[in-house]
Amino acid sequence: MEKENFRRRSRYILVFGVLAAAFCVVTVLNINTGNVHISIAEICKILIRRGGEGTEANIIWKIRLPRVLMAAILGGALSLSGFLLQTFFSNPIAGPFVLGISSGAKMMVALVMIFFLERYAFVSSYTLIIAAFAGALISTGFILLLSRKMTHMATLLVGGIMIGYICSAITDFVVTFAEDSDIVNLHGWSQGSFSGMSWSNVEVAATVIGVTVVLTFFLSKPIGAYQLGEAYAQSMGVNIRFFRVALILLSSVLSASVTAFAGPISFVGIAVPYLIKHALQTSKPLVVIPGTFIGGAVFCMICDLIARMAFAPMELNISTVTSIFGAPIVIFMMVHGQKGR
Repeated sequence: MEKENFRRRSRYILVFGVLAAAFCVVTVLNINTGNVHISIAEICKILIRRGGEGTEANIIWKIRLPRVLMAAILGGALSLSGFLLQTFFSNPIAGPFVLGISSGAKMMVALVMIFFLERYAFVSSYTLIIAAFAGALISTGFILLLSRKMTHMATLLVGGIMIGYICSAITDFVVTFAEDSDIVNLHGWSQGSFSGMSWSNVEVAATVIGVTVVLTFFLSKPIGAYQLGEAYAQSMGVNIRFFRVALILLSSVLSASVTAFAGPISFVGIAVPYLIKHALQTSKPLVVIPGTFIGGAVFCMICDLIARMAFAPMELNISTVTSIFGAPIVIFMMVHGQKGR
């Protein structure tokens, strides 16, 4: 027993050590690379001074550092949202993008952006998050209604995909009749991108997502019980109705925050939780929750680096890169799941 515990702890330390090292390396690479190359020594000097004048200091503090921090925060939020949805539906393929939740959030943000930009030429970050949250809840509500009629999970996933298509169609219809200036603002965002992030964005995202992650930790024991079955969770005193509502609300806030700032991003919410659980060889929430968040952060930071540098100075959409790496993982999951039956 002690030997087994030692192996388990050693695996946890190894996985988290690799994730921490990868986080540091990718952060440095994101700040270091670009159209203007900045040496690591110069980066350290600028960061230690916490400011400074000159082109390099402005590039780091005003462009690259906010962007890399937002990629980390939003990537972690998206993967954690996927983990919560997979727990809710008891299916590893469930995720905010596949179930159409991101598309619902995208639809509402597009409507709100057009409304505010036409009248006030400005829209706040909190307004976008609230709009995205409302859109995510609308999509989730339809999915829950479908779940009462569709008992088979594969059919429910197809229903979620259809809801996503409907929301995307409404978004495209609205954008078609929007003003040219609004379309310019919407186009880059609707394709998914971490560009143009500011420190005010970082502050808002860190506050909203930080509170949501803390609340998720408080649910770690009920999540662990729920993973063993609904009947077992009830026998352990878990209020199933409250628990399921809490899971949906938390996952919606996380996915809505990502959509509000960076647009819809695909496959991260499915691929990262799967990889982390297999690397840790456990589904314990107290271990998987931080692992999933850090793993999502590293994954999105790597994808953002590739999006920026693969065809520089032209920048790829972040969803293009996450799909290239995430979709094969999802296909492997489906094939592996069929073989395991």
